[in-house]
Amino acid sequence: MRYQSARMDQIPPYMFAELGKKKAAMIKAGIDVIDLGIGDPDLPTPAHIVDKLGEEARKPENLRYPNFSGHPEFRKAVAEFYMREYQVELDPETEVLALIGSKEGIAHLVPSMIDPGEIVLVPDPCYPPYRMAVLLAGGSFHNMPMKKETGFKPIFADIPEGVLAKTRLMFLNYPGNPTAASVDGSFFQEAVDFAKENRLVIAHDSAYNKVTFGDYKAPSILEAKGARDVAVEFGSLSKTYCMTGWRIGYVVGNKEVIRALAVYKNNTDTGQFTPIQLAAAHALRGDQTCIEDYNRVYFNRMKGMVGALREIGIDAEEPKATFFIWAPVPPGFSSAEFSAAVLEQAGVIVTPGSAFGPSGEGFFRVSLSVPSDRLEEAANRIKKQNKLRGDGRDKDVETLR
Repeated sequence: MRYQSARMDQIPPYMFAELGKKKAAMIKAGIDVIDLGIGDPDLPTPAHIVDKLGEEARKPENLRYPNFSGHPEFRKAVAEFYMREYQVELDPETEVLALIGSKEGIAHLVPSMIDPGEIVLVPDPCYPPYRMAVLLAGGSFHNMPMKKETGFKPIFADIPEGVLAKTRLMFLNYPGNPTAASVDGSFFQEAVDFAKENRLVIAHDSAYNKVTFGDYKAPSILEAKGARDVAVEFGSLSKTYCMTGWRIGYVVGNKEVIRALAVYKNNTDTGQFTPIQLAAAHALRGDQTCIEDYNRVYFNRMKGMVGALREIGIDAEEPKATFFIWAPVPPGFSSAEFSAAVLEQAGVIVTPGSAFGPSGEGFFRVSLSVPSDRLEEAANRIKKQNKLRGDGRDKDVETLR
């Protein structure tokens, strides 16, 4: 007897679930493990947002089934955010849709856009749910290699014509996960022009749009001329306001794509809890100094970790955005071998680049979303491990007990 569909056989174990099992086993063995694998902010949701949630949760009218498309106040707040940040005007009724986190929206977008056998273009390396959503929808994906020498941007001219003929959808993600790459508006214009020429839709994942450093401001793809004809953009409050567990996001842009996604969602979920939506609207409209404060924390953490990696000979670059560091592994290691060595020798979890796609090989990702003192401890442990420099891989976990 079969207990799952054939397409489920294509889905590998979720990378972070597997890392969690290894972490649990080491902790059980008495080892102090510092997890720099998953990007889940440790900083608290700002108090004014939490207070708003409590206020709205006490109103009986907010405890009923939520609006399928999202509460009008949340959708209006998203539209206001786009006008304020990007000077992009959106119709809250037709060009904004509330999501139960952007991951849910991305997963539901694919089957609402493609039929079995059609192709989706995905960055390589990329956030793994892009590929998994395609497989679950019965489609196939074509990896767009992103190399350091091209600024971790895909080369559209390299995509075979035969692939493009079967392609309906392309994912982009800037500021990028896992690469922490950033782009300017000219890249988005190039992408929009390419999409128009090849009659495909762009889904841009903008989850890290406000986690930026210095003078860098991440653009929106909707700022590009003609973007609304071919593009939608996914956003999330998870990273900006440290609200990962709240599961609240949105998608904006092309109204036909949003309509199709809304139909799919209306038949699979009932929307996010109304008080969460109203608290999210308050976050977008309220005091934004928390963003600057939190970005300053991430910036200082990033500088410290980059310095630690450079001390052991790893040429880590300082990103302009996200709370990730994407760094090359030392000579003599694969990405999986190096990540295993860091865990076994230093008790620190980092993510192998190969987990994000073939072009991720040769790199590893560090998340800065742990308390600063623990990140400093992780950096010190890594600096003490000469065997992580590429001149040996002997494993000795006894010193971590």
